[in-house]
Order: sequence, then structure tokens, then C-alpha cells
Amino acid sequence: MNGAGGIDCDVHPALPGLSALLPFLDDYWREQVTVRGIGGLDLLCFPHRLPAFGRPDWREGDAKPGASLERMRRDLLDGFGLQLAICNPLYGVEALHNPHFAAALARAMNDWIAAQWLDRETRLRAAITIASQDTEYAVEEIERRAGDRRFVQVLLLAMNAAPLGQRRYWPIYAAAERHGLAVAIHAGGTARHAVTSNGWPSTLIEEYASNAQAVQAHLLSFVHEGVFVKFPRLRLVCAETGFTWLPNFLWRANKTWRGVRAEVPWVDRPPAEIIRAHVRFTLQPADPPPEAADFADALAQLGSDELLLFSTDYPHWQFDGADPFPEGFPANLRGRVAVDNPRATYARLMEEVA
Repeated sequence: MNGAGGIDCDVHPALPGLSALLPFLDDYWREQVTVRGIGGLDLLCFPHRLPAFGRPDWREGDAKPGASLERMRRDLLDGFGLQLAICNPLYGVEALHNPHFAAALARAMNDWIAAQWLDRETRLRAAITIASQDTEYAVEEIERRAGDRRFVQVLLLAMNAAPLGQRRYWPIYAAAERHGLAVAIHAGGTARHAVTSNGWPSTLIEEYASNAQAVQAHLLSFVHEGVFVKFPRLRLVCAETGFTWLPNFLWRANKTWRGVRAEVPWVDRPPAEIIRAHVRFTLQPADPPPEAADFADALAQLGSDELLLFSTDYPHWQFDGADPFPEGFPANLRGRVAVDNPRATYARLMEEVA
């Protein structure tokens, strides 16, 4: 009942420091990092000393939460009895204005996750880190890593430089679809633009909450730019962005489309139908209603049992105890969310049971 036998679709192995990538950089970039004293990009992602970055019982002294494979085995893989877990390593490569350095770090991240995590633990799968500010580099990296079937998706960040449905990003989606990879948009960002439409907030909690708004903008962009028309086999995963806001969003998207649909004639059915067919959302953070008895009603308003993917968001602190399913989550949906939906979403996971 707590996810045993499930597939965790959002876990975060943490890079101990930029020095861990040095063996995976070529001579030029290794020298640049060393001579220029480049320390890393951690502050562009999630400062590890914040309580939300790691549950107290998943921390070990002052070490960065998620940096130890042994702890991940104990706390997550064995602790929850998982059959598989998908690693989304968060690193700020998309914030760099030097596209060459960003691409080099993305390559190094993928080689590091393969060597230090996937090679050492058969229950792990991973996302391909790309630097989306240069589409050509991003596609090259997808092509380079696509032959390793342990990589199951391509990772993007919510606070990106532009709405992700725009045509500049389509070569990324073409490569993902061609290789049977999902595309994930994960909470977090590049800090290139204000994270709200009204400018910069004053607090971290405002920025964190605004990730849901960013994902909503990306969803509208994917639908109305015609991404799913062009790439009908593409699956999009919204990771760590919540989902209880979705019923109202779907209603509003449909209502607006009915009024101005002539502007986007290629959108030939209501946006809610398109999103239910192509988009999935990870379980944590769940943001359930105050009363557990109301959760079933909130889930029913999603309009589909296929939208949610089991996740713990390890090692981030999204829930307490040993049950990542929020109180009131219907027992009859747990197996679908924990196993059936992930396998249906990730084509490469289906290969393992074919």
C-alpha cells in the first residue's frame, strides 16, 4: 500500500560537486573548470541546506541529500520495495549563457549518472540532461545517449527561456519521439527571466509555488503550437509540479479554446482531451484537500485514472513517514498509479515486460 513493487518516476541523485564531473569532461573543459575555479551550479537549482531539499531522516550529517547511492538503496529502493526508479538529476546547465560549456556539462552529467548510478544499481533508470538553449547541441546529446535503453526520457526545466511548445524546440521532441523517449518538464529553472508574469518575487516560497504557473503556460504552448499534432506518439511528464490545480486549468483551457479556436485550426479537439491523452503528472507534491475524504472527489475531477505517476521526490521533503500516497488516496487506484501508468507512459519500460 505504500508503493511496494512500484516505479518511482521522480528521484534526484545529487551531484556531490563539480569535481565529480571532471573525469567526464574533455581536456579543454576540465582545464577551464580548474583554472577558472568554477565551483558549480547548485545554487541555480535547489540549495541543499534548505529543509525542503531533504527529509531529516534522509540526511546524513552535512552531506548533500541524495548524493549517496547506498542511502538511496536503504531509504528508497529497499525502504519502499521499489522495482524501478527514474533519476532526474537537477543541475543548472540551462542557466549558462555559454552554449558550448552548457552542452559539455550536460554530456558529463549523463556520463556521470550512467557510470556512478545506473552501472551500479540495476533498479535505476534516468533522464537525459540537455542544454535546451542550443537545440542542435541538445539533439546531438539525445542521439548520443539514446542507444542506452536505461535512459527513458529527456529532461527540461519549467522556468525556461521561452514557452516550450515553440517550434525552436521541435527538433528535441522529434528526437525524443524517434527514440521512444518521454519528455519531462521538472520544477526548477534557469533564472533568466522573472518567474512570475508580474516580475520577481521576494521569497523562495513565492518562486516555488509559481512553478505550477510556468507548467500551465508550457501545457498551453504544447497544445496550441501543435506539438502533439506533429508528434502524436510523444508523452510529456510534468514532474514535481503538483496536479490538484489541473481540473480548473482544463476547464478554463477548454472554455478559452471554444472562443478563439479559429486562431489554431490544427487544434481539432478540446485541450483537455489532448492533455489527458499525452500528458502525465507525478504524484508528489500532492497538495491534497484539507479533508482526506475530499481527495477522491478531487481525483475524479481529473477525468482520467491514467494521468498520475507514482513518485516520492526522494530526497526532497514532500511527505512524512513511509507512505507517499496522501491520506484519502483511493486504494483501488494505487496499483494503477504505481505500476500500470508508468509502464504505459515510458515506452522503454514496456520493453522490459514485452
